Amino acid sequence: MSPTLLRTLLAVSCLFTTVIAQTSYANDFLDPAFIVSKEYGNNTLAAQETVVKWADTLAAQGPWSVMTKQGIAPSGDMHDYLSWAPYWWPNCTGVGNTTELTPEQIWTTCPYYVRDGLFNPDVRFVNDVGNFQNMSDAVFYNAIASTMGNTSYGTNVVKFISTWFLDADTKMNPNLNYGQVQRGPGVQSGSHTGVLDLKSMTKVVSAVLILRRSRHPGWTSDIDSQLIAWTQEYITWLETASIALEEGAATNNHGTFYYNQLAALKILVNDLDGAKNVTDTYFSKQYLAQIEASGEQPLEAARTRPYHYRAYNLAAMITNARLAKYADPSSTVWNTTTSAGATIKTALDFAMGISASTSNETDYASELYPSVAAVAAVYSDPDGKYLTFLQGAEPDFAEDPYFLWDQPWALDLDVSNLVNSSGSTSNVKNGAGRSVGLGALGVGLAGVICALLV
Repeated sequence: MSPTLLRTLLAVSCLFTTVIAQTSYANDFLDPAFIVSKEYGNNTLAAQETVVKWADTLAAQGPWSVMTKQGIAPSGDMHDYLSWAPYWWPNCTGVGNTTELTPEQIWTTCPYYVRDGLFNPDVRFVNDVGNFQNMSDAVFYNAIASTMGNTSYGTNVVKFISTWFLDADTKMNPNLNYGQVQRGPGVQSGSHTGVLDLKSMTKVVSAVLILRRSRHPGWTSDIDSQLIAWTQEYITWLETASIALEEGAATNNHGTFYYNQLAALKILVNDLDGAKNVTDTYFSKQYLAQIEASGEQPLEAARTRPYHYRAYNLAAMITNARLAKYADPSSTVWNTTTSAGATIKTALDFAMGISASTSNETDYASELYPSVAAVAAVYSDPDGKYLTFLQGAEPDFAEDPYFLWDQPWALDLDVSNLVNSSGSTSNVKNGAGRSVGLGALGVGLAGVICALLV
């Protein structure tokens, strides 16, 4: 990007004092050629601004490592990833204690039982899962921002990936043997659901592909070789470990996300044929039973939070289709139908027809929005129903980063009424769209830039 164009972008950004909320969507995968070529229209200037602001906000929090968690895996090795099963709760009524149990005693003494969809907040005590999510978001947005004129964003990506995967003192061992451990008496080991913790690996792969494609000077052949070696070990674990294979056999969103992760990693190690085989397997197995003729996703609708799980699995299906198309550009995967004759578009259309409030899930409403734009970009929007939906649900959606890469739908769209210039500020949000705190960083940085441009 030329200095003049960058200055123009920043000047336009100063017209908007809002910092749109940073939301951690489940996963995504981008075509690096599109991002690096920057063939998006000027109507994406607000989305580009948001990418840069999110990159700044996230980078200020890093780097992240498995070595910073409170607690240690049963292996005794801090380099082993650790998380606790989120929907499992203790029942200490029959353990015979005469004094109040400490948290550590509860974790190993009390039987645990599942309460589907009800998140046990103490699982964040060991927060490898949250740290990985934050790292994946940081490298994703910093990699995109690195193509917009400032290579220091790419340097952030190199640092964060090196810290999590490569540096001897901080790296994660290439396995999930202790992912979503079910606590309680006896031997504690990971469960197959723990594989889902690294669902956003697709964002990491997107970041790497962008740095490779743009020939970022910090992404050296040595770093690339090291990450490929780590990834190959982890792929072996995903394809051989019993709990990983159990996750790969799951018929609901767990299986869909397993194929996301494995296909993306095959792409990272330059095994496009392997990636194609992975996505072909998904679309010829799990996918066939995941969408009914009406568009309903029965396995997700049966859960305690059906709106969330419909959007969740839909995002994973879209990512699998994007991965398939990247591995094989001749693929017609978007037209693949389930056994009931439905497509990904059918699933979205059905999900759009159900309000999140129906199941008391208004906090999760925004999870569906990127999928609406993604489907519109692929299948087109001849009657404008997807645009109308987003205008009603998220009037300033053209400021959201997904508007940047969900092309060519956005190329000719007039966004003058689709950006927020109200002067309000927003907070960072998690995947459910709930605020978790941004503070003045984004606004302050924007203010400094604008002052310099005056």
